[in-house]
Amino acid sequence: MSTIIRLKRFGATNQPAYRIVVTDNRKKRDGKVIEEIGHYNPRTEPSTMVVDEDAAKRWLGHGAQPSNQVRNIFKRLGLI
Repeated sequence: MSTIIRLKRFGATNQPAYRIVVTDNRKKRDGKVIEEIGHYNPRTEPSTMVVDEDAAKRWLGHGAQPSNQVRNIFKRLGLI
């Protein structure tokens, strides 16, 4: 099983917010997740980014690959 850390969209139409989740890379974007490790809200000024650092480091250590957007969030927070 290959795991990926990516964003899962929720929120109303034209009001997106995202959860940062760990999932199998074969699942749909908003499908079943293994673990939720944070959230991201691009609509606030500045953008809200909250991540459980211990869980993120644990999953990265187990070989989970972050998506491009999650990689950018991790860089802003200093996790990568």
